[in-house]
Amino acid sequence: MSWNEFDLFNPTEEHLMLRQMVKEFALSEVEPQAEKFDRDEKFNLPLFRKLGELGLLGITVSEEYGGSNMDPLAAVIAHEELSASDPGFCLAYLAHSMLCVNNLNINGSPEQKQKYLPGLCSGELVGCMAMSEPHVGTDVLGMKSTAVKQDEYYLLNGRKMWITNGSIDENRTPADCVLVYAITGEDNGRPQLSTFFVDKSCEGYSVGQKIYGKTGMRASNTAELVFDNCRLPQSSLVGKEGDSLIHMMRNLEIERLTLAAMSLGIARRSLEIMNKYASEREAFGRPLSYFGQIQKYIGDSYAEYMAAKAYVYDVARKMKVHESGQRLDSDGVKLVASTMGKNVADRAIQVLGGYGYVSEYIVERLWRDAKLLEIGGGTIEAHQKNITKDLAKSL
Repeated sequence: MSWNEFDLFNPTEEHLMLRQMVKEFALSEVEPQAEKFDRDEKFNLPLFRKLGELGLLGITVSEEYGGSNMDPLAAVIAHEELSASDPGFCLAYLAHSMLCVNNLNINGSPEQKQKYLPGLCSGELVGCMAMSEPHVGTDVLGMKSTAVKQDEYYLLNGRKMWITNGSIDENRTPADCVLVYAITGEDNGRPQLSTFFVDKSCEGYSVGQKIYGKTGMRASNTAELVFDNCRLPQSSLVGKEGDSLIHMMRNLEIERLTLAAMSLGIARRSLEIMNKYASEREAFGRPLSYFGQIQKYIGDSYAEYMAAKAYVYDVARKMKVHESGQRLDSDGVKLVASTMGKNVADRAIQVLGGYGYVSEYIVERLWRDAKLLEIGGGTIEAHQKNITKDLAKSL
């Protein structure tokens, strides 16, 4: 294979082979089930476990713990390709592989990693991360969940809200493992946040309400988690007390990068659909693509998609799994890509007209799914704030 076949988006043969594998899997296995699981608001757990067979559930984890030991660019490829068929299913994958598995891989102890990562990488276990609460989201220092040390245990109390993979079925079965952030004290008058790795065997850990009626991302389960005097062994503490902000910062960069990659998948698929439709559908004796307004929708969408894609893949190329330092641009790519994906899906509906407004042509589902990416993993307003503050520091 010549080097001419590699580019910014597939820099090595390994990356190209990964893309081909995930794309084939998405088309053959993910695409056929997407509309049904979106309509039924169900998580396709058997299909999710197949991602473990492909080595995707531990894509950034070292081989020592059952992972594939790949880089952030590989994670971007996987999320882009899966999202092009089913963003809801892809979000469940992201919550597991990035928010839980990658987080534990970076911040956990060797004992914690040895105990949990092999099962999480294989798909035997399903994981999630719990930070948001019913009354607080972006303002993590405003959380109310507490973990109080008592002898050899911590007593964890609190409620977590909007947790993707918080429940894995319609019976409110909790995820096997959840990374939980809670207050363990004060540090110079500020809440001291600590991280705990909780498995479903812990008494006092349960699912509260399972959330239905979401606008989009319906193929991923969202739930409230309840911790009522949940008794955790000290070995559940990840790192040291007060380490949560470090853990969050280490993991937020790749989280936001892969969320941006999901927007790329949504935009690419929407662009493909509207381009095909505009070339085949006629009005007044000419294809829709002949008309200037349609050309504007398609032309603007392509240019915006390619600009965002170049930015996402450039940041991915520079990012390291075990190092931070890309906060400015991880905020930047999600800020740009999330709105771009929503706008391109919106234009696709407009090009298709009435057909775009029904499920047969897919873009209405992509449009619904796209909106969450301006909210989850940090709102676009939070990204604007972070970018402004980081740029001010560079003066």
